[in-house]
Amino acid sequence: MSEEEKNYLDPGVLDRVGGLEVVARRIVEGFMSGRHESPYKGSSVEFAEHREYTPGDDLRRIDWKVFGRSDRFYMKQFEEETNLKAYVAIDTSASMRYAGEGRGSKLETSKYAAATLLQLILQQRDAGALVAFGNDVRTFIPPGSSAAHHRNLIETLAGLEATGPSGIGDIFDEIAARLRQRSLVAVFSDLLDDEKTLLRGLQHMAHRGHDVILFHVLDPDEIQFPFERMTRFEGLEDMAHLTLDPKAVREAFLAEMDGFRKRITTACLATRVDYVLLDTAVPLDRTLGAWLARRAGVR
Repeated sequence: MSEEEKNYLDPGVLDRVGGLEVVARRIVEGFMSGRHESPYKGSSVEFAEHREYTPGDDLRRIDWKVFGRSDRFYMKQFEEETNLKAYVAIDTSASMRYAGEGRGSKLETSKYAAATLLQLILQQRDAGALVAFGNDVRTFIPPGSSAAHHRNLIETLAGLEATGPSGIGDIFDEIAARLRQRSLVAVFSDLLDDEKTLLRGLQHMAHRGHDVILFHVLDPDEIQFPFERMTRFEGLEDMAHLTLDPKAVREAFLAEMDGFRKRITTACLATRVDYVLLDTAVPLDRTLGAWLARRAGVR
């Protein structure tokens, strides 16, 4: 066994990474079986990359030169077969660390959901990419569709941590500038940023022709504000700490949060962006299952 295999098979790594993939497979199964009809049709038949052989593949596509060197079967994949590029972008700013009592953090929920989408992309033999951001792009792994590339995406995803300030509006602009062709872009964020900048960036992304899905990741504490006693609220992104009676501010807080979500939803409808509320207390298979069913045209 090689050193790389020993590292990858470390029980801690398997527990962290394997869990993401297992959850992903479970959620995807049954919702979108078989390869989709991609709206992104390419015209080039130039060689693009290799991917590992899977039962049922056309044996005429096996690269026998690679087999001679590696004693493993790899398929030649062409541009027309990798025409859908899917980017999964995750907010890793400090506010994503928040977790209500007995729940996982907003970042952990985003990781599992992102792994599900990447698993779906792998099953469709499309090209998956990963972007992690705060107030700048912290990780950018370009699209690929091989099994090795998928493992790299999942391993990187599992290791992401929530630190530093956010700047999602400007990040939308930066990501849009990097994408050279129409792509699917799934964004996971609590959207805690300047609203005007956020909406401008969202519109920029959609107007470039990308298929954008915005997963608004929130903890129930942010949706319901259930606090009763005098509470110390600690800012996670260089904001001041406040000690106050939550009953005195609950009505104003809920009104502001409800108004913010309505404005974001309206902007998404206007730009044909999918808006999905990702409540960290709701089972992930329920939220993603409903969304995947809608995307597949299933009632």
